[in-house]
Amino acid sequence: MQDTGEDTTHFGFQTVPEAEKAGRVQGVFTSVASKYDVMNDVMSVGIHRIWKEAMMDWLAPRPGQQLLDVAGGTGDISFKFLKRAGSGHATVLDITENMLIEGRKRAETAQMADNLDWLVGDAMALPFADNSFDVYTISFGIRNVTRPQDALNEAFRVLRPGGRLMVLEFSQIPVPLAQKAYDLYSFNVIPRMGQMIANDRDSYQYLVESIRKFPDQETFLSMVQHAGFENTSYRNLSLGIAALHSGWKI
Repeated sequence: MQDTGEDTTHFGFQTVPEAEKAGRVQGVFTSVASKYDVMNDVMSVGIHRIWKEAMMDWLAPRPGQQLLDVAGGTGDISFKFLKRAGSGHATVLDITENMLIEGRKRAETAQMADNLDWLVGDAMALPFADNSFDVYTISFGIRNVTRPQDALNEAFRVLRPGGRLMVLEFSQIPVPLAQKAYDLYSFNVIPRMGQMIANDRDSYQYLVESIRKFPDQETFLSMVQHAGFENTSYRNLSLGIAALHSGWKI
């Protein structure tokens, strides 16, 4: 470990050089890409679908809006957004090419390819001009970013005035007994499921650990505000297992 936390970060419960984290995260999602959607259903007993619908309810997509879906993976949020909006365009950006490949397959099957772009990129250094998008979403992805504050700053930069940020992420349950029960499930069941379904215990062990390292709701809300967003708020989902954070670029 180096002397300054400035040069290191967490990868699950491990402390690693900042320069290594993105590559490690890319390795995790390259490994699980083909089974990612199945595993989401198994791990959450399908509840992640309800959370994503709640995200869309609060977001209320409008026709013609331009969405940037960061860490968008297989495109789940973008598909929901476009269906709700009725018209518009979504750009899915992810650090892992294999996830985007799976998403492109889904887009072709759903006959939505004309309304979607797929791009490999880094949430901390977005390859877009200022004021380019109406909506920025990141779903279960910001905890994997090396410096989440940098990602939020970039979100503010690329949104147009009047643009909306929406972050869906696992969070902290404010009831200690409920948190303890959730931890028991997460650490004992999810890695075993990863081994059984994706033949990859280590990647799912990392995913569980990364959830425990993510800031609580109030701390993350202050990060959203620090990036420049106004009218910020959050909503707990399923007692706080997940949370939605929202902010506006005024």
